[in-house]
Amino acid sequence: MPKLGNPGVLCSGNIVYDTLMQPVDDLHWGATTRVDTIEYHVGGNGANTARALAKLGVPVRLLGAVGSDEQGRWALHTIEQSGVDVRGVLQVDGPTSATIAAVNSCGDRKFFHCLGASRYAFPEPIQFTPEFCLGIRHYHLSALFVLPKLRPHGADTLARAREAGLSTSFDTNWDLEGRWMQTLEPCLPHIDLLFMNEPEARMIAGSADPATAGRAVLHRGVRVAVLKLGARGSAIYTRNQEILCPAFEVDAVDTTGAGDCYVAGFLAEWLENGSLAEAGKLGNAVGALSVRKIGSVTGVLSRADTEAWMKSARFRKQGAAETAKGALNS
Repeated sequence: MPKLGNPGVLCSGNIVYDTLMQPVDDLHWGATTRVDTIEYHVGGNGANTARALAKLGVPVRLLGAVGSDEQGRWALHTIEQSGVDVRGVLQVDGPTSATIAAVNSCGDRKFFHCLGASRYAFPEPIQFTPEFCLGIRHYHLSALFVLPKLRPHGADTLARAREAGLSTSFDTNWDLEGRWMQTLEPCLPHIDLLFMNEPEARMIAGSADPATAGRAVLHRGVRVAVLKLGARGSAIYTRNQEILCPAFEVDAVDTTGAGDCYVAGFLAEWLENGSLAEAGKLGNAVGALSVRKIGSVTGVLSRADTEAWMKSARFRKQGAAETAKGALNS
């Protein structure tokens, strides 16, 4: 259970210079493909979640790395202007991590990623001293698979955060090296909230079915399993609870970063009030708002404006409740 009262969040993760092209419905190799827009945004799981938290009014400090190039300086400035404390962001020699995202007419995307400065992030263990944790009540770890210096120390990092009195959360991303459980298994007992989407759940738990995946990680020590189901909403599992949260109806323009924004909404509510059901609902709302505009957090609103939007927003007819219940009854 978190300490209530809108406490600060310490967020570790990657920071990426995103180039978004839209629409890209086919890649014609050897020819020119015309697109309507090419835009440049700050991305990365860590940066996205931190910026969305700041937009929602949550005090947040980001740990990560950018390069010494113009892209890195611009990214750092943009993140700071969002209200994020960036004193823990390392500036290293070399290029900033970069992604080209090709977004199709339905808002789905294909990523091309260069690791860049993320290779050098977290050269030393995070020291959760009382001074360092002043004003912080929660530690969020994202993008561990693309942080090679932190990856071997994920479990120790989460354990030290717990020892310092912080609650913890972990947002998975895709493991291009395919060493999923070699990295995650020792981390799981130290995680209060584990966020997974369906493809990640299949690799971690052996099943994309929300209930099956949730039970699998709970048995390994996770306290709360949160399944991000995209247009079907989300499903939340504890040892004695199943909470099904339907998605909001929205026209998707760009789904890049929607999962990171969901996490921000979830954490904002959970840390303030402690309700998993309300956290899932706010997470769905923030994620839905994020897909209405191009850019990972461009569509994210303030907490007050998000709650006002929720009052008039409609739920999708087919959501997490129907799909998860069907899985449980099968």
